[in-house]
Amino acid sequence: MATQPAHACDNRALARPPRPPMTRTNPFDLTGRVALVTGAARGLGHAIAAGLARAGATVVLNGRDAAALARAAEPIAKTGGRTDVAVFDVTDAAAVKAGVAAIEAKHGALDIVVNNAGIQRRRPVAEFPLADFDAIVETNLKAPFIVAQAVLPGMRKRGRGSIVNIASLTSELARPNIVPYAASKGGIRQMTRGLAVELAPLGIRVNAIAPGFFKTDMNQALLADAEFVAWVNLRTPMKRWGDPDELAGIAVFLASDASSYLTGQTIYVDGGMSVNM
Repeated sequence: MATQPAHACDNRALARPPRPPMTRTNPFDLTGRVALVTGAARGLGHAIAAGLARAGATVVLNGRDAAALARAAEPIAKTGGRTDVAVFDVTDAAAVKAGVAAIEAKHGALDIVVNNAGIQRRRPVAEFPLADFDAIVETNLKAPFIVAQAVLPGMRKRGRGSIVNIASLTSELARPNIVPYAASKGGIRQMTRGLAVELAPLGIRVNAIAPGFFKTDMNQALLADAEFVAWVNLRTPMKRWGDPDELAGIAVFLASDASSYLTGQTIYVDGGMSVNM
């Protein structure tokens, strides 16, 4: 007798989690939610943290530099945002576990996590130091996995959560001199899919944002190259680089009930570059 395929209707269907109740008039409202943003002292991470705070979340800014985090938290607090800081290295599994435990002891289980911390190194592949390759993979790919593991128990217990990974335009497209970075961000795209599939039955959604060329500290060397700036402007249908604040809206969307049936997706925020022939 033929066996039923694993996806055929059976008693397991009865165990599917129900759709979360929509209790908010504004589905983008994050009031009462607790968010952790890694690498939030500057750039895209800080812009995302500020956007989540404007939407009502209590936002914990993470990084390794306590003074930089304090400076980053100040403007968010001055505009009425609820914010805190957590100093730990996202590549250190023990430090992440302890840091997440401290956040949850103070604020409650995390509802939202944005894995933003990342580094870049640029060099031709033949000259690329293996130590730099390892550092890129540790920060850009392994660290988001470590953070996801650390926040999973709290999210599982509450039956909900949103993890947002920061991928890149290079998750899809390649450029010379950044092979390890592209590999790490391609890995983030696929890890987002894997986590989404495994964690969806627990009520946890996992998505990624893939920024194109933004005006950030990480891109200062590129921004100083007038020829490269002009090339990006020509290659991008919107004819300009992105401003960090322009990433906040999509982060709020992915963190909120407005995206309650969205998981496993990588959303490119790149002015149209990824679809331009």
